[in-house]
Amino acid sequence: MSAHQQLQRRLGTFDATVIGLGSMLGAGVFVVFAPAAALAGNLLVLSVVLAGLVAYCNAVASAALAAKYPTSGGTYVYGRKQLGEWPGFLAGWGFVTGKTASCAAMALTFGTYAAGDFAVPVAIAAVVALTVVNLLGITRTALLTRVLLCVVLATLVFVAAAAIIGPHAGTGPGAASQGGPAGVLPAAGLMFFAFAGYARIATLGEEVKNPSRSIPRAILAALASAFAIYLALALLLLNHLPGGQLAAAETPLLEAVLQSRLAAGAPLVQAGAAAACLGALLALITGVGRTTLAMARERDLPHPLARIGGKQTVPYVAELAVAAVVILLLLTTDVMTVVGFSSFGVLVYYAVSNASAYTLVRHPGYAPKWLNAAGFVACLLLAFTLPPASVLTMTAVLAAGVAGRWLVLRFRH
Repeated sequence: MSAHQQLQRRLGTFDATVIGLGSMLGAGVFVVFAPAAALAGNLLVLSVVLAGLVAYCNAVASAALAAKYPTSGGTYVYGRKQLGEWPGFLAGWGFVTGKTASCAAMALTFGTYAAGDFAVPVAIAAVVALTVVNLLGITRTALLTRVLLCVVLATLVFVAAAAIIGPHAGTGPGAASQGGPAGVLPAAGLMFFAFAGYARIATLGEEVKNPSRSIPRAILAALASAFAIYLALALLLLNHLPGGQLAAAETPLLEAVLQSRLAAGAPLVQAGAAAACLGALLALITGVGRTTLAMARERDLPHPLARIGGKQTVPYVAELAVAAVVILLLLTTDVMTVVGFSSFGVLVYYAVSNASAYTLVRHPGYAPKWLNAAGFVACLLLAFTLPPASVLTMTAVLAAGVAGRWLVLRFRH
């Protein structure tokens, strides 16, 4: 690969950690506790712990692989190197299609929080603005993510304070009384996707300084921080909101503030949710663009998508293509229903990560072989506990990608 085709290493450990944590503390943190509580009830905390354990398995597998293959593309590259072209393609195709739909849903969520009836135009404007930031270079992306993350963290601290101050209408065993043991695993599946942002660090492997040292540290630091935040919020919400109210709330963190003595600060929570959407969307667009770049380099996607240019050496064709597809989804589909299948694609992606890490000759102390096997099984288990419609839809998308690649290869030969 010639020098002008490579990205530049501009990110330190702290910036990589910020991008990962900004991805994990996206819009999901403001909504995920309600459906998870509806499934698990008072066992919500157990679901958070299980999701964190699965996320840890996947994170250490990604860290070990990223240290060995410090290039853009994440599991798409690892799968190709360790398992072969087809597993790598399956991971990359699942990530690009699923996360592109997630980008559209995230943009629409921001538009809904920020502009109500004008959600779609505002969502499109956000996609355009964040794409411009990405085109200015990865350091600009990291800087904006840092600013947005500070806003989100301040908002979560305010929510925690509201839940602590009370009054605690939901204190006692009746809190969040819906759901039960049978819902713990599906709830863990929902909570897992709130943790999944650490993959963004691995997809930026080509732009991190001293990657064999910095990437594992950044992934583990981002995951540990997110786990502590989610666990604390789960405990506080269960203690604060009355029975059934947490499960029924469309915006559980906003509801927690409205039911406290700090209700006047509700607009701050809405602003924080909007900032979280922007931060997650920024990281998502960046990650999808880098995986698209990696797939185009191997001609699993059209080769022009691999072009890199500008002073900041960014994959500008891939970034523009991702933005165009996201805007098209916003204009032509009901993205909130389309995005449901992306969960299955993400779990397939991480299953390939664990299988790839399992085949490494040398395993770092934080990622033993048995943990890779456990992560692989856990990903498949969570994937097939998802609603059947999501499983069938993403299976069809993956099958279409596999058929398309097979036809292209046959034509070339």
